[in-house]
Amino acid sequence: MALALNEEQRMLKDSAKQFFAEKAPVETLRKLRDSKDATGYTPALWQEMVELGWTAITIPENYGGLQFGYLGLGQIFEEAGHTLAASPLFATAVLGASAIELGGSESQKNSWLPRIAAGEVTLALALEEQNRHAPTHIATRAEKTSGGFRLNGSKVFVLDGHSADYLIVVARTGSDIADANGISLFLVDANTKGVTRTRTIMMDSRNAARIDLNNVDVAADALIGELDNGFATLDQVLDRGRVVLAAEMLGGCLEMFNRTVAYLKEREQFGVKIGSFQALKHRASIMFTEIELCKSVVLEALTAADEKPQQLAKLASLAKTKLNDTYQLVTNEATQMHGGIGVTDELDVGLFLKRCRVAMQILGDSAFHRDRYATLHGY
Repeated sequence: MALALNEEQRMLKDSAKQFFAEKAPVETLRKLRDSKDATGYTPALWQEMVELGWTAITIPENYGGLQFGYLGLGQIFEEAGHTLAASPLFATAVLGASAIELGGSESQKNSWLPRIAAGEVTLALALEEQNRHAPTHIATRAEKTSGGFRLNGSKVFVLDGHSADYLIVVARTGSDIADANGISLFLVDANTKGVTRTRTIMMDSRNAARIDLNNVDVAADALIGELDNGFATLDQVLDRGRVVLAAEMLGGCLEMFNRTVAYLKEREQFGVKIGSFQALKHRASIMFTEIELCKSVVLEALTAADEKPQQLAKLASLAKTKLNDTYQLVTNEATQMHGGIGVTDELDVGLFLKRCRVAMQILGDSAFHRDRYATLHGY
């Protein structure tokens, strides 16, 4: 495993840092939130991301992509985590593209991957059905019809589901509601008759929606992968999502740590800078060491997504758990060390605290991943 980025990856990271700092600072998220923007992101900004090639980074070259890898894409998301940038990049280029790349037929790949790379469509993964991550607990049904399948059920917390052009719906085609077997994936036009989308206003302003499916008819070629065997693909898609999300959370950790250290150096109490207090030095050093560990964990997990898929499941759970815990620690400490202003909306600390709490639940909290990590190691 490479513990350092190569020159091209560093250049990508630097360009992403400049892009988000200039075009999508935290203030942009505030404006979207305060105006109750219907889309939840700036379409013009999204088009700039497309033009930079970010939607094509992980897609193979023979499907119109750049094939630059998840280690490269992770650098973009880490920088996005510094500014809480809003875009459908995660839902489309990570979850959506992965589902088609890993599970789709050659025809589906040729049809959809070039369109994703070109930014012509946005996608959303409609998976969750309860208030905790449970990827095998699927009650949404897909029944065979003479022309294809009919879908019925409801999905919650669908990231960017309110604005996506297409939905990748996880549905049950087998019998047992909690079994990994009998799960299938379907590509559904979001404007199909019977699809109802209700935007969910999240406390951290991340875009999400509830999706209701009422007798939604899709053609047979809407099936992604094998009937009843979709979980194998879904599991890999989720692991890719987990490591990229961990990279975004790392960016949030670094931003909160840097802002907190800067505040400790300027805030005075009893006539001295509070950064000189030994207790606060100790707490800052703990944050620093935990973040340094996170950097290595995220690098290794992103590298596994590119080079060692057989190790991805374990490293994805390790990375998501570590970043869940560290982001929580750092945002807690940032809020406390900023004192009373740390809990006001005027200061950005509160926005990162809220983003942390939501991100911790996406694709599995620490309890879920500790249990999964133990199971993967035979315990």
